[in-house]
Amino acid sequence: MIKAGKKVAIYARVSTKDKRQTTENQKAELTRWAENAGCIVTAVYEDKVSRAKGRDERPGFDAMLKAAVRREFDLLAVWSSDRLGRSMSHLIEVLETIKSTGVGLYIHTQALDTTTPGGRAMFQMLGVFAELEREMIKERVNSGMNRVRNEFERKGRYTTKKGTVIKRFGRPGNDPHKAEHARELLKAGHGILKVAKMTGLGTGTVHALKREMAANA
Repeated sequence: MIKAGKKVAIYARVSTKDKRQTTENQKAELTRWAENAGCIVTAVYEDKVSRAKGRDERPGFDAMLKAAVRREFDLLAVWSSDRLGRSMSHLIEVLETIKSTGVGLYIHTQALDTTTPGGRAMFQMLGVFAELEREMIKERVNSGMNRVRNEFERKGRYTTKKGTVIKRFGRPGNDPHKAEHARELLKAGHGILKVAKMTGLGTGTVHALKREMAANA
């Protein structure tokens, strides 16, 4: 049972595709639940997006997770699990993130409360499912890589299902023109994220270029 006096944050989300949807019902119901449980609602976060997009496109969700990391509240309350994730794999990822902060979770429609023994057991099971999914993905990736490697050994090339012929096994090298442009931008004082966006290179690549420049300075 949830202890009285706990600080609760509410997260609500609706789709912008349905103009009739509103977060008001979710917030009102969760607020009533918190009051009945003797808890204090200290923050309300909400998003209105076309679908359950990633964290970078859900400012309310992002702000909520950052507050959870800072332990600004004890318990996160949501209307249903689909308010958090767009798929089972995404939901598990989100739940693991919330779990890692040490903040409790209450899901209203599923009556899931991780402050109870049953709710904590559910979190443990989610961890098992997440690990299983990672292993399955790893196995599929390795199987695919082995299939491509075998075809390269036999034919010297690999043809994708769409008919594209690949003549080089492994990750493609960086475009030297992009790399040079990135170096110039770094020298001009631009940040790594901005340089990556301007050149189309990955942030890891830009980091490596910056380290290389520092070593050669």
